[in-house]
Amino acid sequence: MLKYDFEASIGYWVIISSLAFRRALNEELAPHGITFRQSQVLGWLVLEGELSQGELASRMEVEPPTLAGLVDRMENAGWVTRCVCPDDRRKKIIRLQDQAGPVWEKIAECARRVRKVATRGLTDEQSDQLLSLLRVVHGNLTQSIRGMDPPTEPK
Repeated sequence: MLKYDFEASIGYWVIISSLAFRRALNEELAPHGITFRQSQVLGWLVLEGELSQGELASRMEVEPPTLAGLVDRMENAGWVTRCVCPDDRRKKIIRLQDQAGPVWEKIAECARRVRKVATRGLTDEQSDQLLSLLRVVHGNLTQSIRGMDPPTEPK
């Protein structure tokens, strides 16, 4: 039998924590008729502004056809709109609509509640430190994926 020390694995704890956070957020959003994936679409558009459908699919780590149905439903709800890219007519640009504002406020409210539960028992300093450490881990992995060496910490 293969052995692995999961209890000491940073990757294991980051992944299962992420899944638990996602599950908790999905449960918070469900009574409002919002899905986690819809919150991701709106979140990326709030964070980065309009994106092509391909860029959005890449950020969400889903296949473009999977995203297409989701964007269709969100477009029908009046939350987003698709426009043809002026530089490349094959690309569809996804833009937020004004009707998404109240939906985004509800998502942010739910996310704050989940974050409060997730950080229960941590001091403000510990929460800040956790956030800082996760940013370092993310930066290291992002640079590694791009073929760059992670920055070295002064010793």
